[in-house]
Amino acid sequence: MQIPGHIDPVPVPREVTPRADGRIDILGLPKSRIASLLADAGLDTRLAKLRAKQLWHWMYHRGAADFAGMTDIAKPMRPWLAERFVIARPEIVEAQQSRDGTRKWLLRTADAHDYEMVFIPDADRGTLCISSQVGCTLNCRFCHTGTMRLVRNLTPGEIVGQVMLARDSLGEWPRGRMDVPDEETESEYRADGRLLTNIVLMGMGEPLYNFDNVRDAMAIVMDAEGLALSKRRITLSTSGVVPMMARCGEEIGVNLAVSLHAVTKEVRDEIVPLNRKYGIEELLQACADYPGASNARRITFEYVMLKGRNDSDDDARELVRLICKYALAAKVNLIPFNPWDGAPYQCSDPQRIRSFSNIIFEAGISAPVRTPRGRDIDAACGQLKTSAHKQSRAELDRLAEEKQLALG
Repeated sequence: MQIPGHIDPVPVPREVTPRADGRIDILGLPKSRIASLLADAGLDTRLAKLRAKQLWHWMYHRGAADFAGMTDIAKPMRPWLAERFVIARPEIVEAQQSRDGTRKWLLRTADAHDYEMVFIPDADRGTLCISSQVGCTLNCRFCHTGTMRLVRNLTPGEIVGQVMLARDSLGEWPRGRMDVPDEETESEYRADGRLLTNIVLMGMGEPLYNFDNVRDAMAIVMDAEGLALSKRRITLSTSGVVPMMARCGEEIGVNLAVSLHAVTKEVRDEIVPLNRKYGIEELLQACADYPGASNARRITFEYVMLKGRNDSDDDARELVRLICKYALAAKVNLIPFNPWDGAPYQCSDPQRIRSFSNIIFEAGISAPVRTPRGRDIDAACGQLKTSAHKQSRAELDRLAEEKQLALG
């Protein structure tokens, strides 16, 4: 094996955020792309493929964050790798834990942009809510993230990095050494069970407006030789980017959740401005056509309960009518509105939410009321917004006025 004696510059892939130290972050890159980068750095093709396979295993089966402990890679090769490459995690700016056990992390990219992720523990599962963008472009009025401007898409590595960081924090990587054939030592190579069982792409951003990066990140998360999480345990939430929904089903194949939130054009235009581009009827037809949708894999409709705006019995009956009209295998998640400073809405009263839910249940459609989690640390649905972008009420009013003027 020959190792170059000096550091040759390796072009930074477009799908990777450039680092100040010049090294390339290989987390989130396909195995073939890692092999090509190693070859560009000076390894012959055969050795580059072998090293890529080894690196892949160490990253996604062992949770390795550096090269020094990769015991099946020759010692002289490890510093050579460390000089040129890195296996990065998002920088943790702040970590918070709610009274109910929900955990939230404020994270920072290599180019100093902040975003958030949330872990929600339950008795039978642990759900990680991850972000796909820094900020958001959709301006949904009930959502705190919608008051932020879109900064940029997250890369595949920055998306996968959230899952890696959560597994780090939850202590879910196998222990023990693999390179020693001793039977007793081999038995130490184990994991103690997973706390992180499900992933929802419901954090900051619209996943279907960052489709390629989300698809590539989820390919690694679902890869049997990667993080090996079943596609049935992953849910992607969209506000209704209709042209991308079929591709999502075909190329990613995960469960679909749709942020519906209203059943009339007037109200949904207000709450989810994307409705002006892709209306309710068009959206529901895309749901009916979603690849793989069935009684076993129902479409989930997210419906935030806003007092006096979308929570009447007539609204509930119209929702039932629409679901039946399109013969949708669906369930409805009713979400009590989670308040934030400057929000233009209030949460529906508990009795009103129960009445709404009962009407849907009586029609044979599941309509559970989601228990708010992490409200005390602003980690609940619709509350995510990086502290670096907190805005005053006056600034929120100004932005709202700008949006109204833009809409004519």
